[in-house]
Amino acid sequence: MTTQEVAEKLVSYCRAGDFETCYKELYSSRCVSIEPKGAMVEIANGMSEIAQKGENWNKMVAVMHGARVGDPIVAGDYFSLTMWNDITFKDGNRMQMDELCLYKVVNEKIIKEQFFYNSSSS
Repeated sequence: MTTQEVAEKLVSYCRAGDFETCYKELYSSRCVSIEPKGAMVEIANGMSEIAQKGENWNKMVAVMHGARVGDPIVAGDYFSLTMWNDITFKDGNRMQMDELCLYKVVNEKIIKEQFFYNSSSS
């Protein structure tokens, strides 16, 4: 698979909410996930840590009001896309996250993901 094909599949899976297939098919077992400074988990190394990060996130979410995933932009082994989420957490806080996501692909697998975002509570 080319980087373009990996990017298009990732977008398709994310838009369908099929994150499990996304991680199983497109990610290297050694993938590194990087969040902004101050995030609950700033760096997750490997799929087990990434899965745990996802489980912890899902445990905090009460309601997903909406989500969007933009089209990918590909340059060499990298691609980026935008994601937007409108979420109410179990603590009652509602947040809209507008995010830029950057991915690196090697040997047809995502080996690194990094997220850049600001959030606003309402």
